[in-house]
This record gives sequence, C-alpha cells and structure tokens, in this order.
Amino acid sequence: MNVEELYGRYCDCGCRVTTDSRAIKGGEMFFALKGEKFDGNDYVLSSLEAGALYAVADRADLPDDERIIKVEDAYCALRDLAVWHRTHIHGGNLPVIGLTGTNGKTTTKNLVSLVLERKYKVAATQGNFNNDIGVPLSLLGIRPDTEIAVIEMGANHPDDIAKLVKVCQPDYGLITNVGKAHLLGFGSIEGVVAAKTELYKWLGSRKGSVIFLNEDDSVLKAKAAGQPCHCFGYGLEYQGASILPSSAEEPFLRLMLDGTVISTRLIGAYNAANVLAAIAVGDYFGIPREESIAAVESFVPDNERSEMRRTQKNALIVDAYNANPTSMAAALDNFERMLGGGEGRPGLALLGEMRELGADSLREHASLLRRLLASGDIPCVMLVGQEFLKALDECGLEYEVVDEEGKVAAKNSRSGEGSSPFVWAPTSEALLKYLRAHSVEGRLVLIKGSRSTQMEKVIPAL
Repeated sequence: MNVEELYGRYCDCGCRVTTDSRAIKGGEMFFALKGEKFDGNDYVLSSLEAGALYAVADRADLPDDERIIKVEDAYCALRDLAVWHRTHIHGGNLPVIGLTGTNGKTTTKNLVSLVLERKYKVAATQGNFNNDIGVPLSLLGIRPDTEIAVIEMGANHPDDIAKLVKVCQPDYGLITNVGKAHLLGFGSIEGVVAAKTELYKWLGSRKGSVIFLNEDDSVLKAKAAGQPCHCFGYGLEYQGASILPSSAEEPFLRLMLDGTVISTRLIGAYNAANVLAAIAVGDYFGIPREESIAAVESFVPDNERSEMRRTQKNALIVDAYNANPTSMAAALDNFERMLGGGEGRPGLALLGEMRELGADSLREHASLLRRLLASGDIPCVMLVGQEFLKALDECGLEYEVVDEEGKVAAKNSRSGEGSSPFVWAPTSEALLKYLRAHSVEGRLVLIKGSRSTQMEKVIPAL
C-alpha cells in the first residue's frame, strides 16, 4: 500500500492515530512500532479487538485481515504519512512553527500556543512528544480546521533536528537557547549548537521563512545571521524589558515591558526569555499585546517544570523534569535571589545528578559543588546519585552519607577545598526516607533534577 492509499485509510479513521494499544477508544489507526523491550506487532490483534479501525504492522506472520495493513517498516509508514499530511493539508500552506532548544522548549511551546489561540485555531505538540515518534504523531493530530501548528522538536544526537525538520517542514522557527545538555550524545557544546541550529539552516533554505530570534543571545544571533531569512527579534535588552524582584513570599516571575507589568505563574528569571518569545510571536501574528499578556498570565505550569507548591510545612519550587549544567545553574541563581529577599526563610536544595554528560560529567558536577560552596547562600544541600558522590570526593568535601534505608551511614570529614553541610543519598527513595525521619519545616525548598532521578518522589516528606 502506498502512502496516498494509507492516507485515505487515515482519513477514514477521522485523522486519529495511536501507537499505544492501551489508549484505543474506537475508530483509530494503530501503528505497531518496535522498541528495545517491546514489539507493537504483538498487540495488533488486541488493538483491533479494542476498536481500532486499522492496524499498520510490519510482521509477515500476522493473519490476513483487511484491517491489518502490512508494510515494510511501521515507523517509516508513520513518518511518511505525517509528511504527506503536512504537505497536503491546506494545500501544504499551513503555517508551522518549529521550536527547539536546550531548556524551556515545552514551556515556550505552551506559552506560544496560548497566545496564538487568542486569534487562531492552533494544533500543538501534546506534552513533550518531541522526538522521532512524537513529531509525526503531533503532525497527524492537525485537523482540517487548524490555522497554525506549533511543533516542538527535541534532540540528543547530531542530525536529530535535521531529520525532524524534514518531517514537520516548518515555515517559522524558534530556538529557546543552547546549553550543556546531552553531551554524551552531542560530544561537546559545539555539537549541541550545531545540532540545534539545523533549524536555522532549514529555514534558510525556505523562501519567506522567519526566525524568532533571541537578540540577547550572541551565539544564536551569529548562527541566524548567516541565513537568508527574516529575523523577528525579542529579548530583555532588545525589547527594553526588565525583571521585577521576587522573593519567597512573592516568588513568581514578573516583567516590566513597555510600561506594563506582566505577572506570570512561572518560577525563575530564566523564564523571562520564554515569555518574551511568546509575546514576540503574538506580535508577529497580529495578536493584540494586551491579549498576549493575558494569555501568558493565564498559564499555570503543572508538570513539575518551574512549579511553585505550598505545603503545610514548606514552600516548594519543583523543577524535576530536566537537569543539565545550564538549567541547574539557572535554577540555583534564581533560588539564591529568592532566598535573598525571603525575609530570613532558610533554604534547602534537593538536587538530582545530571545524566548524559559523558566525559564531562565529573567536571560539571564538581563545578556545581564548588559554586554552591563559594556562594554559601544555601545552608543545606542534599544530593542524589553516583555522579554527585564522585564529585564530592573529587572536591574533598565533607558530607553525610545516607543509606538505602534513609539512615546516616557515615560522614566523610576530609579537609579539602572547604566543608559544607552536604548530604548525599544514592536514590530519591532513600532521600525520602531520610527526610521523613528528619522533619523539614519553614523552608524554601528547591527540588531540581531530571526524570531519571525521580526527585519528585521526595515531595510527600515536605
């Protein structure tokens, strides 16, 4: 079956596809994708029993059934179908904004979408479906009444963005920032820059394309300058915006822009560029400024990304979705500013190790510890993971060791670069047990880590 015929079947399914047989509600097209530990072909028959109208599969031994569409490779069929949809819906003229960056992708995507929804019917990436599977699924979620699409793209390796732009074919592009993340896959910060700015190269090859450019970022400016497309700028310095003071009592980001105060529900000055990016996109697409600001102010994060929570005992800043040297430094900078204006409220930082840093891991973790030691603004820091343990020893720091049961098993009292009240635990589960045995009250608590360290597990003890 060729892609045009497959597209007809997709339309018969009401333009609804899924790769999860457990999510079938009836009438969808199921794609039997393979992973390291699963084979979607095993669920073809059960997907049909659950109500899928068609199942696209690539295993020859499946029974002959008109509802089972056999292809050479189910993933390639999904990708090709998405490209066909992108190039044929609205005659291929649907405006698509491609969005990537090291940090802030999902937050910016959400803000941009909310702003555009003030005037347009918007299709946007759901959650963080931003990889080689998520991007095709996001495109296939575009409906005939869609007027603008916002597609988030992630990358862990060179050429990831180059491949994804060929699928979503954006007319507009926005890179939030470029920082130290996934260094194991990219090899270096230069590799990160090269990969992310593949979006600019794509846009440079498209007549009439537009880059939404953070004019305060010298690296991105230099990369955009070499592309023959229009740049629509934003940024604190570029727009003459300013960040208003925050504290433990007034923690949320507030901006002054053109004499107007923008009061967000976001935590962290690092989100200022994301807010200004969304407003810039709104300006370009004709959204009245007051409508853009209202949209930004309506956004409440609820996915453990720069989220403020208050418990009976403490105030929590939960940023437990992603962690790399760039985002960790930004989170700590903001935390220290809040402590400085928090009327004496003591701080506690709970930090999970940073993954996928390759040969740079020890150096980056040690650098973070030295930064914490030098500032002295955070009286207690609790660390999770083997990479932090290596870094503590590398720096010769004093620290308490928590065992798997949450008990203090030892105390390293080396004299080296200095001493600090560090506590180390092997896992977030162990730290949870420790915190339950050592009540924490009246604190401003930063919880920072990646999904892999599961730092959110400590919240019940706080």
